[in-house]
Amino acid sequence: MAERQTCSALSGLPQRERRRIEVRGIVQGVGFRPFVWRLAGRFGLAGFIRNASSGVVIEVEGEPDALERFEAALRSEAPPLSRIDSIDRSVIPPVEAEPGFVISESSVGEAMQTLISPDIATCPACLADIANPAGRRYRYAFTNCTDCGPRYTIVEAVPYDRPFTTMKHFALCSDCQREYDYSADRRFHAQPNACPACGPKLELCDANGVRIEVSDEITAAGELLASGKILAIKGIGGFHLAVDASNEEAVQRLRSRKGREEKPLAVMVRDLDAARALCEIAPEEEAALASPQAPIVLLRKRPELSLAPSIAPGNDRLGVMLPYSPLHWLLVREGPEVLVMTSANFSEEPLVADNAEALERLAGIADAFLMHDRPIARRCDDSVVMSMAGAVRLIRRSRGYAPAPIRLRASGPPVLGTGGELKNALCLVKGSEAFMSQHIGDMKNYEAYRHFDDVAAHLQSIFQTEAELLVHDLHPAYMTTRWALEQKRPTLGVQHHHAHLASCLAEHHYDGPAIGLTLDGTGYGTDGTVWGGEVLIGDAAGATRFASLEPMPLPGGDAAVRQVWRTALGWLHRSGVSPEGLECLRQPQSAQVLELFEKGVGTVESSSCGRLFDAIASICGVRHEARYEGQAAIELMQAAGGRIADAGYSFGFERKDNRWLMLISPMLRDIAAAVRAGARAGEVAQRFHRTLIGMFAEVVRMASHETGLKTVALSGGVFQNQLLTETLAHELESDGYQVLIHAQVPTNDGGISLGQAAIGREFLRGAYIGVDNG
Repeated sequence: MAERQTCSALSGLPQRERRRIEVRGIVQGVGFRPFVWRLAGRFGLAGFIRNASSGVVIEVEGEPDALERFEAALRSEAPPLSRIDSIDRSVIPPVEAEPGFVISESSVGEAMQTLISPDIATCPACLADIANPAGRRYRYAFTNCTDCGPRYTIVEAVPYDRPFTTMKHFALCSDCQREYDYSADRRFHAQPNACPACGPKLELCDANGVRIEVSDEITAAGELLASGKILAIKGIGGFHLAVDASNEEAVQRLRSRKGREEKPLAVMVRDLDAARALCEIAPEEEAALASPQAPIVLLRKRPELSLAPSIAPGNDRLGVMLPYSPLHWLLVREGPEVLVMTSANFSEEPLVADNAEALERLAGIADAFLMHDRPIARRCDDSVVMSMAGAVRLIRRSRGYAPAPIRLRASGPPVLGTGGELKNALCLVKGSEAFMSQHIGDMKNYEAYRHFDDVAAHLQSIFQTEAELLVHDLHPAYMTTRWALEQKRPTLGVQHHHAHLASCLAEHHYDGPAIGLTLDGTGYGTDGTVWGGEVLIGDAAGATRFASLEPMPLPGGDAAVRQVWRTALGWLHRSGVSPEGLECLRQPQSAQVLELFEKGVGTVESSSCGRLFDAIASICGVRHEARYEGQAAIELMQAAGGRIADAGYSFGFERKDNRWLMLISPMLRDIAAAVRAGARAGEVAQRFHRTLIGMFAEVVRMASHETGLKTVALSGGVFQNQLLTETLAHELESDGYQVLIHAQVPTNDGGISLGQAAIGREFLRGAYIGVDNG
């Protein structure tokens, strides 16, 4: 370079060079092109930038020193919502008489490589615009810029330009067009740019869908909420059902109409001060609340909570989120400052996203509808996070996170993991990236199936790839399994808990076998029984079932998941314990269930840790019937009051069928005796948690002694239990183990599709050996 500069100086002519730079990552819809335009102007460079199916393409020309500084700033000063994954640069011939640097039209037709940004919460600058009475966007519910607003939920195709979004229906007015075209403006090339003159508009309708003529829809909506009405609100990724969170009668009415008896409801609060008044908030939780992703954060309630008691009964946590769209921001200022905000659907149905669909499916639930005319291309529920074991961890990965990729350790062919039956989410792996879909939900009805099918097609479409392999759960009755087998493409069925283990390893870029402690409620085993308390040793290529919880009977199969007293009776019976004197015996039909045990019919075998929590909850009188998934386990953890006893109950190990059984019958006998002797539920819960921690720590030591492995992966829905997870992880780390815990994907079934896809890649390269039952 120095030699070339000398030659240039001798000739008296400034040296010029032209470079072609291809940037891959999240570089569309996040203000990247105007950023590059300004950068080129700062360094006096000519050329162009355009969106392309490969990301963005930049051709830039100028003196070599300026080009070097330009490239350095490209990385160090990139917009906050962008993410650069790779930069490829080549030197090309200069272009004569180029006037300056311009933003060119996007190109199409190339293989898809770019990343679509998730939907981003309204930025402070746009909130200031909305609050400014002198501004033209004062109180405008669809204000956005290149730093915020809808992205994934409005994208219909790529590249990310207005004609390929649902904003194509709204022609820019002259003022918005001027902003869009003016490089120094914050809305330069902001695809969802709009104002009251040209953009989407609100409409308030009554329960029958008839428009309510009002001077201001937001003010009128706020008044409806303050009067106790249930309002269906169309947001970024779908509708919410909202009520005043301080109105107990309104909350109860919402529960009754929606068919959501006791499952906790989330709230949206006006600001951080309002959140602090309700809950204790740690710094990392506050950062999550105020982040661009704006998820629901599970926070610890303050003792005297000034909200309706039925919002989160029997739970010391409250799901809290801040307003993430201008419409929400305005509503919590016009109406009650704390609103219940729950997904607008009937129990177990997909989120409602379309206006006509809302009027039909929410009839009889909502008293009024606050809608708008911007179509939602992709329905996307709110994400949920909680702080646990030193990090903020995803419980539900959806709005704000999907479809941002998870970086993988290595590249490989495209594979689609179809997920599980509950908390479903898909995962498409392509190259060295995994694209998790938004939360789809429980696959229990035709509407959920249609939603799943739509997301599967869209995911492959926007990333312009067709999966070479569809990976599904082993359970033959899962709708995801049926879907995969109907696609007439290569398929692979993988064991549920192996997918959990592979998911945790993939998220942590861990290459090599590990001890996988996988604990959940239900997973179809290779032997046809219900697994759920498993120690697997292996990696994505295969695993061995080193140990499992002692098998116990589930009377009535799925009925025992809801009527947890059935599980308690069955497990006591198997343990040789009489239920006399225990509440679980006093439940309706208990005599008939005991008769089934005596005859040895009507039960299935299970090693489920989730069901163990259910059994103990019923034995000690915490909960006998679960109104929502995991309720008994949650309330048992709550009963422990955040404390673990110094001494636990009895447990043991037995070698059988080439694997270890973790014997739980001794603890069941101890707990039944303790309850009969007058032990309170809190004491039982604290000692039960101590027992599990001791048993799991010991089985890890046994596995490590046999294999020499010192890495432990924790996965499965049971590890949403903060008390168990934090204490067990601390104990294992103190013993010198490396402990891997999910953070980027849920530890529950919402994360298994990543593991399925990782296993699928091993299958395609001929390395898959499956799960050895021991």
